[in-house]
Amino acid sequence: MSEPRHILVSGGAGYIGSHMVLALLEAGERPIVVDDLSTGFRSAVPAGVPLFEGSSGDAALIGGLIARYQIEAIIHFAASIVVPDSVLHPLAYYANNTVNARALIACAVEHGVPHIVFSSTAAVYGEPDRVPIDEQQPTAPINPYGRSKLMVEWILEDTAKAHPISYAALRYFNVAGADPQGRAGQSARNATHLIKIAVQAALGKRAGMDVFGTDYPTPDGSCIRDYVHVADLAQAHLDALRYLRGGKPSLACNIGYQQGFSVLEVIDTVKRVSGVDFEVRLRERRAGDPASLVASNQRAISRLGWTPRYNDLETIVRHALDWERRLPSAID
Repeated sequence: MSEPRHILVSGGAGYIGSHMVLALLEAGERPIVVDDLSTGFRSAVPAGVPLFEGSSGDAALIGGLIARYQIEAIIHFAASIVVPDSVLHPLAYYANNTVNARALIACAVEHGVPHIVFSSTAAVYGEPDRVPIDEQQPTAPINPYGRSKLMVEWILEDTAKAHPISYAALRYFNVAGADPQGRAGQSARNATHLIKIAVQAALGKRAGMDVFGTDYPTPDGSCIRDYVHVADLAQAHLDALRYLRGGKPSLACNIGYQQGFSVLEVIDTVKRVSGVDFEVRLRERRAGDPASLVASNQRAISRLGWTPRYNDLETIVRHALDWERRLPSAID
């Protein structure tokens, strides 16, 4: 007797992937997880969900799972994501993000998987011509991270023209927060997410924090980003999966709130919500950081039917704080 059809979640033991698995379970889907556990945690995968330790680029592993579980769709998160690291280690980023994704897509084609939802990034836009950024703006990434993700979008686009496969490339803006029910959150020791770092500083898990760049062409000189709650992001993937199942054409789509906050505004919000004043050290700019990235989200709303539920910076910060309090103190 064959297994029922499943959804393969690569990187499903990581920050965003673990929230995706929860959302799939709540929607009545059957997820299975592939994760090399380089940044993910076994404990992040709910009981009863199959977890296979390995690379998303391992064709033998992925092909075997597709056949065994009759995989209907792949939601691909597994990637390296730290922009400054990509500048220092470009070949590692192209290997993990682009080469492995190409192998995963080839497996999907070979075994007849009809749908892929791909974790892309706002970094594909580079320094945008205008904000908010819509999907018609040119893609011109300024760092290897963004280029490695854009290359995968190109591979998907060309593959979908040649084979019976459809995809949604979701271009995330800055993901933050944690599961509102406290079941998952950002647990990595060396996380580089701003809100994660700020709540660690507020809880005394790190000695203050650094702000990189205060001379950008923004109102307070610090970078502006569009922060999207991780639970809303997971919902966008469910909406994209439903969209593709409905026979709709492949697309690339921004996922953000169409509202930007500066680094200093975020830090002030964390201080206000936590009630803690912590040290903030002003540093020079980092390589590869654009001044302002704010999404136009009209395509996600109109085509995917995406309806954000947690579009509030204080809510995002509160959920991140609640999760951080649950973690051991000696993180850093």
